[in-house]
Parts: sequence; C-alpha cells; structure tokens
Amino acid sequence: MQFPQGTTIAVTDGSKLHVYRNIGDDIHLKLALLPPALLHIEGKGGGRRHQFSAADPDRSRLEEDAFSASVASWLNSQVLAGHIHKLYVVAPPRVLGELRRHYHPKLL
Repeated sequence: MQFPQGTTIAVTDGSKLHVYRNIGDDIHLKLALLPPALLHIEGKGGGRRHQFSAADPDRSRLEEDAFSASVASWLNSQVLAGHIHKLYVVAPPRVLGELRRHYHPKLL
C-alpha cells in the first residue's frame, strides 16, 4: 500500500497508541514516529459498582473502550484543527468498531 507524503498513520490496539507520519514520498515510505498524543481517558470502569456476569463486558473491555473513545476524540481534534489531512487507522476489528462510534463526520 502506498501512503502519500504527509499521511498520518495511527496504530492502536485499545491500550496503546502510536502515531506516525510519512515523511518519504508516495513510493518510498519513510515513517517518523510522532510525539505521544495527550489522551484524556474518561468513563473508565463504568460498571465498577456492579458485579460482572457473562452478559456484561469485563473491566479490561471497558478500559479498552474508554481508551478507544479517547483516541477517537484526539483524532477528531487533530483533523478539525487541520493538523492531520490524510489519516489511516490500523487496529483490530473490535477496536476499529469502537473508534468509528466516536468519529466526527469529517473522519468518515
């Protein structure tokens, strides 16, 4: 896959986020790791007062969802501020689904 120069690539697994920018050209990919994003994680452990059952998500899943929501919020802010023009997101399917729930329409 070719990434145009200046493309931002966000890689997340639901617990970590690494953001890269292609500083090469369209043919010769050269990724530069960008400084860590300042994420504001909210809603962690929303079910703390309740016991977990097979029907309820476990604590790690709630934390993953909260992290994914904060990643989407950060990406939204970067795109809307004009810091990111072309964006590719690499993540497992469940994390991608959670991210999409929080994307601003400009990210779609």
